[in-house]
Amino acid sequence: MTASTLTAPPCPPKLLNQYRPYWPKRFGTAPFLPMSRAEMDQLGWDSCDIIIVTGDAYVDHPSFGMAVIGRTLEAQGFRVGIIAQPDWNSAEPFRALGRPNLFFGVAAGNMDSMINHYTADRKIRSDDAYTPGGVAGKRPDRATLVYTQRCREAFKDVPVIAGGIEASLRRIAHYDYWQDKVRRSILVDAKADLLLYGNAERAIVEIAHRLAAREPVERITDVRGTAFLRRTDDPTAAGWFELDSTEVDRPGRIDAFINPYQTTEEQAAEQGTTCAKASGDAPAADGAQPIRLIPSARALSGRIQLPPRERTVIRLPSYEQVKSDPVLYAHASRVLHLETNPGNARALVQRHGERDVWINPPPIPLTMAEMDQVFDLPYARSPHPSYADETGGHDGATKIPAWEMIRFSVNIMRGCFGGCTFCSITEHEGRIIQSRSEDSIIREVEEIRDKVKGFTGVVSDLGGPTANMYRLGCWSPEIEAACRKPSCVYPDICTNLRTDHAPLIRIYKRARNLKGIKKILIGSGLRYDLAVKSPEYIRELVTHHVGGYLKIAPEHTESGPLSKMMKPGIGTYDRFKALFEKFSEEAGKKQFLIPYFIAAHPGTRDEDMMNLALWLKENGFRADQVQTFYPSPMATATAMYHSGMNPLKGISRDAARAEKVDIVRGERRRRLHKAFLRYHDPNNWPLLREALKEMGRADLIGNGKHHLIPTFQPATDGSYQSARRKNSTPVGVKAAPNRPVAKAGAKSGAAPSGQKILVPGSRGQAAPAAKAPPKPGTILTQHTGLPPRATGAARRRPR
Repeated sequence: MTASTLTAPPCPPKLLNQYRPYWPKRFGTAPFLPMSRAEMDQLGWDSCDIIIVTGDAYVDHPSFGMAVIGRTLEAQGFRVGIIAQPDWNSAEPFRALGRPNLFFGVAAGNMDSMINHYTADRKIRSDDAYTPGGVAGKRPDRATLVYTQRCREAFKDVPVIAGGIEASLRRIAHYDYWQDKVRRSILVDAKADLLLYGNAERAIVEIAHRLAAREPVERITDVRGTAFLRRTDDPTAAGWFELDSTEVDRPGRIDAFINPYQTTEEQAAEQGTTCAKASGDAPAADGAQPIRLIPSARALSGRIQLPPRERTVIRLPSYEQVKSDPVLYAHASRVLHLETNPGNARALVQRHGERDVWINPPPIPLTMAEMDQVFDLPYARSPHPSYADETGGHDGATKIPAWEMIRFSVNIMRGCFGGCTFCSITEHEGRIIQSRSEDSIIREVEEIRDKVKGFTGVVSDLGGPTANMYRLGCWSPEIEAACRKPSCVYPDICTNLRTDHAPLIRIYKRARNLKGIKKILIGSGLRYDLAVKSPEYIRELVTHHVGGYLKIAPEHTESGPLSKMMKPGIGTYDRFKALFEKFSEEAGKKQFLIPYFIAAHPGTRDEDMMNLALWLKENGFRADQVQTFYPSPMATATAMYHSGMNPLKGISRDAARAEKVDIVRGERRRRLHKAFLRYHDPNNWPLLREALKEMGRADLIGNGKHHLIPTFQPATDGSYQSARRKNSTPVGVKAAPNRPVAKAGAKSGAAPSGQKILVPGSRGQAAPAAKAPPKPGTILTQHTGLPPRATGAARRRPR
């Protein structure tokens, strides 16, 4: 790394508490943000300044996006209303709170609506964890598009700002798994005025105040973490240097009919301007200064000469090009992922027809004080009263499963520097960890203890996207600002990364010693390659914070798929397992690790899945819950799936230089990879026998202990009931520790370690109540890979 490549961090942004409140102390704090005119009247409001439309039920909790953004804007003095899960068949429900004075904020919810609706096999899901009663069908497909268009129809002159994870991960032309094609940026289809990506508190606060100051929304083009549309001849683009994406990453020779790399004159002509090579930049015909095009990044001296990053925009291949050329799609994905570090990222631009989608650099992460400010806001920590059942509570037929999962949990940080290619957390939240202070976290634990109904003394999680990345980051701010690696822990843990878990250990100890706290469980996924760097952390975790089972995610055992996932080898899992068992034995506890794996990930051969199945059998695991690779928008693994190439190794049309990736397509092969993970299910044995014979591994078919599947075939009806489902608790039922629970014809849902298993009832119907309440502090758990527990309701069930 040369000195010329080191860049100073961006100028410090305006902090959240540095704005003058829009309505200073006039209206106070709402117990819940209003969802009706009657609630507005009770608050003394004649109108809302901002209305948030969301695809989730409104839960006033810091784990729900609409609550965080709504409460953050409320703290800035704005009157914020919520329209949750509106009927999208007409514009009338979008007029329920009247015309907002400033703008509509639109989000599909905490999940992408397509992932919420469909399984990895494109089958319709029968429930929705973010809806009362788990009822499906309360939001449309591609909810951001539908909601935005209805807001436009309701009030044509009101700005519409799209945000949330669905908009965030679709901000450029992206492969859409459900239609099996490349779709345009969601901004083009939704016709929103602005798109906010990532955690948007900083951006939404700045935009709200600028709109309140009567600045036209079309002039707000300089906010980090936003995307917007520009005409190619827009004078507001004056003064920018345009760098062709092939100067950042070369995809190799491009055929002429899709060549995006014309001369500078041809590029300028397509933009409606002129650009004379001999005389430098010429003024446009209308007098506006055009974007200056950089024909080459390398000067005659041989050193790379680049324009200032803060005034540089990288032009990606257009939508029309990437939709018809998988090589260019993989190239565009690779460049986008190179430009994700807030310290050095440049703006991106991608043409869609006659307009450009302009993507500003990522937002500057929140400081610890700002994180405290956001999480210390006066959340009710409960679903809106309109969802209450006949008893006035939220534990019956109208229970919201997603809220139940996080009801007694605390989010201590944001972001992830793992860079797993199948995951989109980094693309959304960023790889720089944003942590809360220890005091703020303890205050929330005390608030749960003192205010949340139904709390029994057990905190279900202190975590975040990753349980043990709290306050971890680069030793040097200068190196962090210049780094362009997609992961800080792959292929090995970076030598510049702090791996000290001491701050996290202090929080665990302080929280578990609070009066009234019986147990602090850790339910978030654990990065075990980091944990092995701190044996004292593993000791604290295993001794005090594991509820019998701890879930971790090696994802695979074979080096081929692991290299495409950017995950550590299985040897790291073995080292963690040895420490886990050692400290469990020292604590006098019998505890289990539950590993999670992915089937059908790009780069996975049939032989890899066979070897994984053999590992599972050798180690005594029987996976009930199987995760199949799901190509989510904008993930690196999705680019692999669509293009058949490996963007991690560079893109080229030269077969000798480009790395091809084995893609698991087709229903039969995807079923086969899932079947290897569920080798113990008799329904899968015919498929596995056929595949093993084709692979030349018929020696694995037999009735001995060393065989994978038997030769005999019992009669099966295609159904399968996992051990976890046999021991699950239906919605509305509190299972007594030593009494059987009436079965309900409902699906079982996976729960993090130490949390109740949630079983959404069919169409919101509650199961019969248990005969006796559970003992205080009792939480029944059942997890993948283990038989029903010897205690609890399952103990007395007939086998």
